[in-house]
Amino acid sequence: MKSDVVKKGIERAPHRSLLYALGVTPAEMDKPFIGIINSFSEIVPGHIYLRDIAEAVKAGVRSGGGVPFEVNTIAVCDGIAMNHPGMKYSLPSRELIADSAEIMAEAHAFDALVFIPNCDKITPGMLMAAVRLNLPTIFISGGPMLAGRLYSNNGVKQVDVSSVFEAVGRVAGGEMSNEDLERLERVACPGCGSCAGMFTANTMNCLTEALGMGLAGNGTIPAVDARRMQLAKDAGYQVMKLLADDIRPRDIITKDSIHNAFTVDMALGGSTNSVLHLMAIAHEAEVGFPLPMVNEISRRTPCLCKLSPAGEYHIEDLDKAGGIVAVMKELQGLLNLEARTVSGKSVAQVIADSRFIGKKVIHSIADAYSATGGIAILFGNLAPDGAVVKRSAVDPSMLVHQGPARVFDSEEEVTTAIINGSIKSGEVVVIRYEGPKGGPGMREMLTPTSLLSGMGMDKEVVLITDGRFSGATRGAAIGHVSPEAASKGPIAALRDGDIIKIDIPNYRLEVKLSDNEMAERLSQLGEFEPKVKTGYLRYYTEKVGSASTGAVFSQ
Repeated sequence: MKSDVVKKGIERAPHRSLLYALGVTPAEMDKPFIGIINSFSEIVPGHIYLRDIAEAVKAGVRSGGGVPFEVNTIAVCDGIAMNHPGMKYSLPSRELIADSAEIMAEAHAFDALVFIPNCDKITPGMLMAAVRLNLPTIFISGGPMLAGRLYSNNGVKQVDVSSVFEAVGRVAGGEMSNEDLERLERVACPGCGSCAGMFTANTMNCLTEALGMGLAGNGTIPAVDARRMQLAKDAGYQVMKLLADDIRPRDIITKDSIHNAFTVDMALGGSTNSVLHLMAIAHEAEVGFPLPMVNEISRRTPCLCKLSPAGEYHIEDLDKAGGIVAVMKELQGLLNLEARTVSGKSVAQVIADSRFIGKKVIHSIADAYSATGGIAILFGNLAPDGAVVKRSAVDPSMLVHQGPARVFDSEEEVTTAIINGSIKSGEVVVIRYEGPKGGPGMREMLTPTSLLSGMGMDKEVVLITDGRFSGATRGAAIGHVSPEAASKGPIAALRDGDIIKIDIPNYRLEVKLSDNEMAERLSQLGEFEPKVKTGYLRYYTEKVGSASTGAVFSQ
């Protein structure tokens, strides 16, 4: 066992003495040491109850003959960090999460690992660590929040945090009172869990299941459901089987399983951030998965679900309909069915147990919302290395659009312009210098998109950025434009009035400028001056690579 390096031999007497100080018994010295890497936090609703999840995991580990040790890593709540300088730290936290998990696992020589994530950057950061460490590993997320219930004279309406962001736009537009906003904000997030829609956190937890790294139910069983604790115990027990059978993350996370994850992502209409994170996980696993392959998957994968923000349903509804295994069963002709999973079964064996019972929530392929997937990668002279759009959340009237550019160099500038009512119907709003390097940190532009949606302009205006969009965003919002402005990508050359054309069905994003005019404008730009020159963000700016390859650190 790997843990023998801290507990076997005469020279390890000091190590054993320190372990005895923890309450380890002599009998336990002969058992496997299992690291429980938890992301508990009292500032994140998706993580505040993860101590309970960890206790259930530990019970499962002990029943399987292991000795569990809980350690922790950081967690950022993207909703609380949104629309202020704190959002610059969200994506960069992913790399710290991966690094801190690596440090704790290696320093203490754990034999196997159980990761307990839940929210946006924690799940991908932990997946990156898992393939890097390549110890027998299983994931158990904290589970989704229930949708809120807003009662009115018109009945009961399901709401979530996205509803509140959009309500801010309605208040700013004079269509909603401050009193109604206060009523909404008090009920939209009714308790613990990752925010209730198919936003980034739930997308990544569902895709962890599709990747094969979580047991069935990992992505959809609500946080408050007793089945979540049962699943946590099962995960703790199952990691001991993975250890006994020497099944490791790189046996599971392969080109085939990443293909499966993207296929499920397309059917779900998941967050655009999933592309960024799956590319980073593929990079960490040393799996070649070029960005154009995502479009190949999208072209042949139908969109089967319309979950918030694209539709009215929430993750609890997806769970009642049969969950991710039901989605995968409907997609089985498009999946690599022999791919391995942490259950010890192949994908084919896992989905054989599916209960496909909710055809209103999970459409059949024959009755798909669209013949192509919920996410598209756009290319063209404005995004030579690609840009990402959540096609399933775009109004059909905006799938093809041409209009004049309104160019802003920060989220704050465009937010002020929207609130002041200076954005006109038909315009293409460009938000640049918000990429991984330029931001730094590639902030999410949820406030601008929510303001426009709340004002009813999401069907009239396109937003384009080298930053990111939240999984809660809807409308024609195109992010991850690469190369970014800070790297002198074409987006840096844009000026007000330039005509931009988007053609999502044909995967194109272009500006009506000649190559010579583009090159001339870019040659006139000075060297990029980092916005942050101290602390972790200074280091991040120096090391981070393009969004097109996952915004991972360059070597």
